[in-house]
Amino acid sequence: MAATAPATDPPDSSPAVTTDSPPPPRPTAEELVARAVAPVKPAFLRPPPIREVPKEEGKAGGGGAVVTGEKKSKRQLKRERQQEQKSTSHLCIEVGKSGNVDSCKYGTSCRFSHDINAYLAQKPGDLEGTCPFTALGHLCPYGLTCRFLGTHKDNLAPQNHSEGNHERNPLSKDIQKLLWKNKYKFPKASAQIKLLGLKDGNKNKAKAANDDNPHEAHELNGDEKTESLSSVPANVEPDPTLCKETDNSEGEPLVVSSVQCVEPRPLKKSKVEVDETLNDGTGIHDNEAESEDLNLINGIKVSSNNQSSCRVDLITTPHLREKKIIDFREKLYLAPLTTVGNLPFRRLCKTLGADITCGEMAMCTNLLQGQASEWALLRRHPSEDLFGVQICGPYPDTVARTVELVDNECSVDFIDINMGCPIDIVVNKGAGSSLLTKPMRIKSIVQAASTVTEKPLTVKIRTAFFEGRNRADSIVSDIYDWGASAITIHGRSRQQRYSKLADWDYIYQCAQKAPDNLHVIGNGDVFSFTDWNKHVSDCSKISTCMIARGALIKPWLFTEIKEQRHWDITSGERLNILKDFVHFGLEHWGSDSKGVETTRHFLLEWLSYTCRYIPVGLLDVIPQRLNWRPPSYYGRDDLETLMASDSAADWIRISEMLLGKVPEGFTFAPKHKSNAYDRAENG
Repeated sequence: MAATAPATDPPDSSPAVTTDSPPPPRPTAEELVARAVAPVKPAFLRPPPIREVPKEEGKAGGGGAVVTGEKKSKRQLKRERQQEQKSTSHLCIEVGKSGNVDSCKYGTSCRFSHDINAYLAQKPGDLEGTCPFTALGHLCPYGLTCRFLGTHKDNLAPQNHSEGNHERNPLSKDIQKLLWKNKYKFPKASAQIKLLGLKDGNKNKAKAANDDNPHEAHELNGDEKTESLSSVPANVEPDPTLCKETDNSEGEPLVVSSVQCVEPRPLKKSKVEVDETLNDGTGIHDNEAESEDLNLINGIKVSSNNQSSCRVDLITTPHLREKKIIDFREKLYLAPLTTVGNLPFRRLCKTLGADITCGEMAMCTNLLQGQASEWALLRRHPSEDLFGVQICGPYPDTVARTVELVDNECSVDFIDINMGCPIDIVVNKGAGSSLLTKPMRIKSIVQAASTVTEKPLTVKIRTAFFEGRNRADSIVSDIYDWGASAITIHGRSRQQRYSKLADWDYIYQCAQKAPDNLHVIGNGDVFSFTDWNKHVSDCSKISTCMIARGALIKPWLFTEIKEQRHWDITSGERLNILKDFVHFGLEHWGSDSKGVETTRHFLLEWLSYTCRYIPVGLLDVIPQRLNWRPPSYYGRDDLETLMASDSAADWIRISEMLLGKVPEGFTFAPKHKSNAYDRAENG
C-alpha cells in the first residue's frame, strides 16, 4: 500500500506545496542593526535594481561603473591639446573677456582662436539660471565664454578685490618664481633646524656642490630621500619641475651627499658638532651680504659677525602660551577632506552651521615647488572666519620651511600637520601615519615647525599604525611641550582603515593623559547630534569632535547638532543644498564651459557619498549609524528615490538637472568609491 500512495496524489501537488510554504521571516530591526544593515521600513523596500551591460555603465543613461578608454601617450595628449587650442572652441581669454579682437597683446601669433563669430556659432547653449557674478552685481570675468551669457548686463563694474569679498591666499607670480628658482628665503626654519642639531638638507647642498666634479649637483626628491633623481650643471638654472623641498637662499644644495643616502632623517648631531658647523666656512653665514639681506626680509636679525646669534634670537621667540590661542571647545569642526572638502563645499558647510573649517591636505614638497594646483588647496573664502590649512611632510626641515612659507604668504588662523593619512603613496614616502612608527621624528617636526610661526600649530594622528599597538597616548602627553596647541585623534589605526567603528574609549584615555592646556579633538563616526553630545559629555577633556564622513553624507549635520534635532529633510530641501553648492562652484571654478564641467565633476564626487543617506522617516531605528549598509529602497517621491541610487548614471542625471546635459562621451568613476564598505581610499 505504501508503494501505491504516491500514485493517488495529484500530479501538481508538489508545486502547490512549494508555493504555499511561508517565506522566511524578515529579520527584526535589532537583527539588522547587529549585521550593520540599515533597518528601513518594509513598506519602502524594493528588490535591487538590475544593471545593464557593464561596458555601457557610467555613461549618460548607462549603469553604475565606468569602463576607461584606451590609454594615450603623453606626446599624443599634448598634440591633441595643441590642436584643440587652435580650434574655434578655444577662444582667447582676453578676447573672450573683452569681446574685442584687438585686446590680445599677442595678436596673430596667439595660439588661441580670435574668431568670435565662429566661437559663438559652435558654443553650447546657455544654461538655465543667472550668471553667479551678475547675480552679485559684478561684471562677469568670463565674458563671451560664460554659459550664462544671456543674463549679462552692460552697466556692471568689475569686481573690486579691495572690498574683501574675494577669495584669499592666491599664489602670486613673484612668489611662485622665487620657489621655482629655489631663491625663497627661510631664515627662521634654517636657524631652528641648526639649533635643534637636525640634518639640514639645505646646508648639505653646499657640500654636494663642492664635490670633485664641481659642474654637477645632484638633487633629491623631497619625499624620496633615498635615491638621486637628477644631475644639474652648476651653470644651468634649476628646473622648476624638479622636486625641491628647501630653499637655495645661501646657494647650498639640498642633498646630504652626491651618493645615495643611506641614513634616515632626521639625524641628531652632538652639540660639539653643531658649534663646529657654526664656526666653519660652510655655515649659513658664508655670504654675509646675502645673509644680512635674508634676515632683514623676514624680520629677524642674525648678524654674520656673531656666530651664536641664531641661538640668541630664537630664545626670544614667543613661548607657546604667548601665541594666539584658538578655543576649540564645543565648536563644530569640519575635517580636512581630500577631493570633496574643496572651497565650495566648505562654504556650503559654513552656511549650514560649521564653525571651524580646514583646507584639504597639501603636500609640503609641492608647496615648496610652487605648484599652482597644490597652492589652490590653501584658498580661503571670506565666510571662513576660523580657518586652517593642513600640510603633510616626512622631515623636520621640509615641514618647518612650509610652515614658515604659509605663515608669510597666507591668511590662516592655524596650521595643522597631518600625521594620520593612511594612503599608500603618502605612507611610502615616510609621511602621514608612517610617522606614528617614529615618535622622535614627530618630536623634531613639531619642535621645528612650532618655533617659526606665532600661529597655533595643531597635529592630526591616528591611534596607531598597526592594529593593536596603540601609541597615541604616549604622544599626547608630550606634544604640548613640543609646541602643539591642539591634537586631533582619529579613533582607528592605519591598518584598520574603516573596517571597524572608531575606538572612542581609547580617545578618552588619551584625553585624560593630555596636559590641561592642550585641546584634544576626537574624530570618528560622528553622524548625529546624539553622537556629538555623547562624546563631548563622556569625557570633559574632549574639547570638541571633528566631523568628516558624516558631513560628506549629510552636510546639514551641523544644523542638527546646533538645533539638537533629527532633521527629516525632504528631497526638495536636499536639492536646494545641491543648488547652493553648484552656485558656489561656478563662482569658484568659473562659469565658462571648463568651470561648469569642473563643478560637475566635484558635484558627482560628492553625490557618491550623499547616496548613502537614508531619510529619517524611512527608518525603524533612528538615528542612522555611519557603518550601516543601506538596502535598496524607494523614497517618498521620485527625486528621493533618485538620490538614493548608487548608480553613477543616476548621479549624472542629478547633475544634468543643475548644470545641463553632459558633453558627448562623458563618463565618471568616483575617486574614493565611498559605497565600497570593505575598502577605504581616503583617511
